[in-house]
Amino acid sequence: MISFTLNGKKIRYEGSTNRSLLNFLRTELHITSIKDGCSAQAACGACTVEINGKAMLSCVTKMGKLEGVKIFTPDGFPPYVLKTIANIFVNEGAVQCGFCTPGFISRTKVLLQSNPSPSIEDIQKAIKPHLCRCTGYKKIEKAIQKSAKAIQTNETVEIRKSSGKVGDSYPKYDAFETAIGKRKFVDDIFLDNMLHAALKFSDHPRARIIKIDISAAEIIPGVKRIFTAKDIPGEQYVGLILNDWPLMINEGDTTNYIGDVLAGVVAETEEIARQAVEAITIDYEVLKPITDVFKAIDGERIHSVRPNNFETTQFTLGDVERAISKSAFVSKGKYRTQRIEHGFLEKEAAVARPDKNGGIEVFSQSQGVYEDRRQIAMVLGIPEEKVRIILIPNGGGFGGKEDLSVQGQTALFSFLLNKPVKLSLSREESIRLHPKRHPVYMDITLAADTNGKLTALKLRAVGDTGAYASVGMKVMERVAGHAAGGYYIPEVDIEAKTVYTNNIPSGAMRGFGANQAAFALESCIDDICYQANFDRWKFRYDNALVDGLTTSTGQKLEAVGIRACLKAVKEDFYNAKYAGIACAIKNSGVGNGMDDESKVIIEIVGENKIILKHGWTEMGQGVHNMALQTLCEETGIEAGIIRVEVDTKAQIKTGMTTSSRATALVGLAVIDAAKNLKNDLKTLSLRDLSGKVYKGRFICDWTSKPGTDKENPIIHYSYGYAAQVCSINDDGEITKIIAAHDAGKIMNPMLFEGQIEGGVHMGLGYALREDLPMKDGFLIHDSMRKLGILRAHETPEIIVKGVEVKDPVGPYGAKGIGEIGLVPTAAAVANAFYAFDGNKRIELPLKKRNDDADS
Repeated sequence: MISFTLNGKKIRYEGSTNRSLLNFLRTELHITSIKDGCSAQAACGACTVEINGKAMLSCVTKMGKLEGVKIFTPDGFPPYVLKTIANIFVNEGAVQCGFCTPGFISRTKVLLQSNPSPSIEDIQKAIKPHLCRCTGYKKIEKAIQKSAKAIQTNETVEIRKSSGKVGDSYPKYDAFETAIGKRKFVDDIFLDNMLHAALKFSDHPRARIIKIDISAAEIIPGVKRIFTAKDIPGEQYVGLILNDWPLMINEGDTTNYIGDVLAGVVAETEEIARQAVEAITIDYEVLKPITDVFKAIDGERIHSVRPNNFETTQFTLGDVERAISKSAFVSKGKYRTQRIEHGFLEKEAAVARPDKNGGIEVFSQSQGVYEDRRQIAMVLGIPEEKVRIILIPNGGGFGGKEDLSVQGQTALFSFLLNKPVKLSLSREESIRLHPKRHPVYMDITLAADTNGKLTALKLRAVGDTGAYASVGMKVMERVAGHAAGGYYIPEVDIEAKTVYTNNIPSGAMRGFGANQAAFALESCIDDICYQANFDRWKFRYDNALVDGLTTSTGQKLEAVGIRACLKAVKEDFYNAKYAGIACAIKNSGVGNGMDDESKVIIEIVGENKIILKHGWTEMGQGVHNMALQTLCEETGIEAGIIRVEVDTKAQIKTGMTTSSRATALVGLAVIDAAKNLKNDLKTLSLRDLSGKVYKGRFICDWTSKPGTDKENPIIHYSYGYAAQVCSINDDGEITKIIAAHDAGKIMNPMLFEGQIEGGVHMGLGYALREDLPMKDGFLIHDSMRKLGILRAHETPEIIVKGVEVKDPVGPYGAKGIGEIGLVPTAAAVANAFYAFDGNKRIELPLKKRNDDADS
């Protein structure tokens, strides 16, 4: 027996000494304030607890080491200390998705016990074990500094009071409960009589399944049932655009990547389910995988129903070859960007339970609850109305939670067993399963005349979309549509191919193709400036899009903020010894001929409670704040009485939370719903209006696909704009990033700044070292530590400058800013190193030198 004290209470433990403390706390005691982000890789810090006055990672602390120790989780911290630190984290905007925050708070509490007045360097050293994918760490560092001062002086800190109206830094919705670990994420949910599931993945990227032998697995005590594709009552194949992704691979079928699911086990515990998965044996006919994207274009088909190069976006303006031949300066290059992992801290998980009417309820972390509903209904062979999806705001998405991951299998198992089921992936499984950022190969030619004006652009891009379509064709459509960046180029010839391979699928990730295009384009611009001795800032300013000019897709623009952004960084650029500069444009809305739609419901429960229902996913970016603050702005209602819900029971069908569109669409829908409410409030009180419901809707249905033969086409209803400068010192070290971003209207200054800081941090990792390499269809590694995500001490100063050029469509002039924070970053960093050592970089992540650029 092992005895220890936990949060002031005596605990006697008689189980395995090799069990982790994290597993014991979460699965046996259901203490979920500490999180599992890395599956015992000791890589993320989310599981940090205090043991004998020291901050320790509970995921690698074994129960056998705990005799006589004193352990504290945030639940047992002194109330004053916990509340003070948490309130300051909230007030400083240090909580976005909040999955990592309890771990940071635990680390802060322990740090301040031994070092009451830490410097920034002390803080950065202390939080080295921690990852945050949302904030860029700067607001966390500031919160820790302020916590130190408050606790030293015994200051009482409350959450900042706010009107909640647009333009106010209203605290992140539910931020305090999230910070202290009280708000549940999906894997924190424990239902009565809940069973646990685990998945059997393919051992090979391409192999025909001869036989799935479950005989040894199904006799393991505690195993309830083993499922294969034969058990699916409805459709085997699902997908966001093309239904090409099988929920499970059947005997006789061929696997397409190492994340294909062959079987699922449901058991009394997750441990038993995983043990049973290991006992399943598969008889394969191993085939040679197709992993080279260029060989795949005309190679043997991955999917028999369509060619590997299943979509190509192509459009031209003018005679590009003639324009290039007449231009004084030409930059050519073959650029390549890498596959990277989203690195969200919360791994994939789902919980499903049967309802009482022959349907199913799913607790989902998805970026699109109505898309989950549609696809799960297909799998189960039941009407969509029989499927209810309840959003649990997730611990980071960045595009990686758009596709159905484990929700489909979880719903299937629960539906067929008529029991509650939870399915949670390990970090290794997460990396193996979900789509990544596209590796893109770009052969680009850019030309300019002697007056410093861009004349022509030619691009041939190929994207490795992996085993399944996901939204790959839309990503490559954005590569094409954003190829000219924020500049006016009169003649263009653009082609972007989407190609299947047997690699891990590529899909949505923050930036959605604009990042890749910006890296190649901005590098070529600097190359031309060096050839012609043009001023790099002025060249960009002179060629920047302005109102009335058209993009490369032919869309005439208004409310263009690129020049305003360039002006904001001008002084910083010229004052830096070695500086890189890059601009960006990023669409808001899916557009491209598809509808962008949002619906909301405002339910007046009583004078002290209003429920605001919408269909967008809160994943740290603040969409709940945008909806709530818009309602406060329109009606003057007190923010504290508004609760926000996302649940398909409301029947307000909404698309994926993607394309930097949620702020605009939900805001406009709330404004529409608030019209009648405002009128009623002129003569009636909220008490009088109890029970009344107000509905609102906004739809953009006026866009066209690039290359459409249409006069004055509108490809997207809006765009965001940015300019960033990267400053490097004499030692070749990045000292700071200055990021000027046109938000149209800054709805919440604190959240705006946090979004850009987090985006820049992600862009720096993309530029410098993030990579997820594969060989022959297999991962080189599945380690979170090796993903290359920058930690606090590796992240330079980030200065955010807000620009407001009001959009004609967005609420109060707002534009989307969720993705553009990292679109120009890698290009600015590459150009800074070009300025430092004279070597043009053509590949990401950046190498010290690239001497093979074609110039």
